[in-house]
Formats: sequence, C-alpha cells, structure tokens
Amino acid sequence: MTREEQVELIRHKYAALAPLLNERTRRCWAATEAQALGYGGISLVAQALGLARGTIHAGLAEVQARGTAVAVKRIRSLGGGRQKLTEKDPAVEDALNQLVEPTTRGDPESPLRWTCKSTTRLAQELREVGHPISQRSVCSLLHAQHYSLQANRKTREGSTHRDRDAQFQYINASVQQFQRAKHPVISVDTKKKELIGHFKNPGREWQPKGTPEEVNVHDFADPHLGKVIPYGVYDLAANEGWVTVGIDHDTAEFAVESIRQWWAHMGQARYPHARKLLITADCGGSNGSRTRLWKVALQQFADEVQLPIHVRHFPPGTSKWNKIEHRLFCFITQNWRGRPLLSRATVVNLIASTTTRHGLTVQAMLDERAYKTGKKVADEELTTLRLKPEAFHGEWNYHLLPRTRSC
Repeated sequence: MTREEQVELIRHKYAALAPLLNERTRRCWAATEAQALGYGGISLVAQALGLARGTIHAGLAEVQARGTAVAVKRIRSLGGGRQKLTEKDPAVEDALNQLVEPTTRGDPESPLRWTCKSTTRLAQELREVGHPISQRSVCSLLHAQHYSLQANRKTREGSTHRDRDAQFQYINASVQQFQRAKHPVISVDTKKKELIGHFKNPGREWQPKGTPEEVNVHDFADPHLGKVIPYGVYDLAANEGWVTVGIDHDTAEFAVESIRQWWAHMGQARYPHARKLLITADCGGSNGSRTRLWKVALQQFADEVQLPIHVRHFPPGTSKWNKIEHRLFCFITQNWRGRPLLSRATVVNLIASTTTRHGLTVQAMLDERAYKTGKKVADEELTTLRLKPEAFHGEWNYHLLPRTRSC
C-alpha cells in the first residue's frame, strides 16, 4: 500500500469515528493508529488528520499510562485552545510564498534570491518583516502548501540535432544487420578517471559496526600513484567486456589500442569467421567523430587485422545512450562502491571480478605505456586513408577498408 493510500485510509476511518470523539479520545485514537502502523506511523497520522506530532506523542504517553491511575483531564469546549497560526496571521502564507519563489510570486530583489532557502533562514526572514514564526511552523506551512525538499533533476539536454532520432534508428539498423550476419558489434568509451590511493569512493559496503574504512580528507592526487583511465570495449551480443586501464593520457591511440587488445584476447577467438567489425562510439573525446588521430589509428588497426571497420557515432549530447554506459560501466562502479582504490592492481582486479545475474563477464589489463598528447595529423596523411563516408551523415557514419600489406 502506498503512502497516499494509507493516508486516505486513516482519513476514512477518522471520518467515521470523529462524531464520537472528543479532544482527548481523538489524540488517543491517533496515537494507537500511529503505534499500529509502526515506523513512520506518527508522520502518516499527522499528515492524514492535520494534527501536530506533539499531540500524537501526548496521546502515546496517555495510552502507555493506561494501567496507572490517570485523572481525566478537562475537555475544552468547541473552539477552545490555541488558534492556528494562519488564523492569527493570515498574511504569513503569502509572505512565505514570496520568499520561497521570489522571481514568480514576489519581489525579484528578495533577500533570499541568492541564498539557501532553509526553513531556519525562512523563519528568520519572516520574523524580520513582522511575522513571528518558528522553524517548525515554517515546515508545517510548506507541507500544507505542497512544497517538499527536491534536488535538481537532469532532464534538459540542450539543443538537439534535427536528425538525432534518425541517427539512433540508423545505428540500430546497422547493429541488427551485423548481428544477424554473426559479425562483431562493440560499444566503446572511456570511463571516468579514478584516483589511486586512500581516497573516498562513493557508495557503502558492509563492515563491522564502528569500523569504517578510513580515507584521506582531501582528494589531491597522489604524485606517485596518480590516476588511472579505464577504456572499455563491450561486446553487445556476447555480453562481455574488456577494459584497458591506462595510466598516462586518454588519447585516440590509447582508445584504438584498447580495441586492439580486446580483439587479441577476446574478439578474434569468439568471431573467427568475422568479415567486418562495427564500432558504436560517442561523438566526442578520444574516439570522437572529428578526431583525425582516431581515424588514422583505426586505419592502422584495420590494416593489421585485414577487416573493414565500420563506425557509428551517437549524436552530440547523447552519450548516455551508448550501451557500454549501462551494461558495463555502471556494474563496475557498483562492484567497487565504498572501497578505496589503493593500487592499480586493485582497479584491474575489481574490474575483472565484475559480474551480473545476466551473465556479464569482464577481462581487464593494465597498460603502462605513455601516449603523447597534441599529435597533429596532416591533410596529406588523411588522404592515405581508405575512409568511406556513408550516404547518411558521413561525419557520423563511415567505414575504413584495410589497405594491402604492401601499402
């Protein structure tokens, strides 16, 4: 049962009993209802009946003291007791709205326009403009007006290319065509760089109580251990991953070297009769569609394996749709959550130990070679490539034919 359904059920029960209850029996009934609901019951009953949590706690105390002699307290007449804040100060709700949403409901030069809108700060600002109120009462007013604490949500992708969906369909059609013919299809990308040493890693894992793993307070890279750069290759059909863990720079040569290692250790054995290879990749980074060195390095790889290399790039700003992100990288992150990556060997072992219930297997290797940055590819060198753009968006879709051994 959802929280909303529970609230409605409590309201329905209360509506049936309300004519028979007075002030004291109402709070005792609310207390027993909250007690029966268990953890979170007080909040649910308070929300359903509009009672203060303190009232329910008072009812709990009376219910728990039922075995002792308790004098029956005087029941106030209808309308007795303290007035609601909104009845004493009707303007407080409008003043609160102006502070919470200054650009749409109130003064754009509000004192809270550029500051944290905590309930403590809101209460302080309201008191300064003549509305005496406590932090707790601000919480109650905000809940009554359907406010809640909310984080930012990543939904805006910025401007999108008019052929974005068409490119997705083109990639999907290419993948299906290759898979039907039993040719390899891989998704490639660079994972986030990771600090090596006693550094905090997001997430939690089980430890003996009171003995958390102690890590450095500051995340300054260790000058000796530095960072590692995992570059992944994910085989869509086989549900297998290969990760090369680099220690130098994320260059196009490093990216293609990772594909080369995947082919040597996994791909060639799995696809001995392959006649071509399809690579799906992001539009930017070391394997970007406009990176000349990426195409030069891929041509060299095509020459070595004597296979046509077909490439499909995802449109700009759509890297989250790349299969490797949610079929490989996310599981690696889960596998080492809450653990400091103490050494390069630790990273390699944790990556290679990543599995899923659906049969994912991963192999990993450390690459300690240096990759020079800033390499330029001259126009003359580009003309030597056997690069053939596709008819549809040739800048995103192209293939490289192997050159003869004599070239």
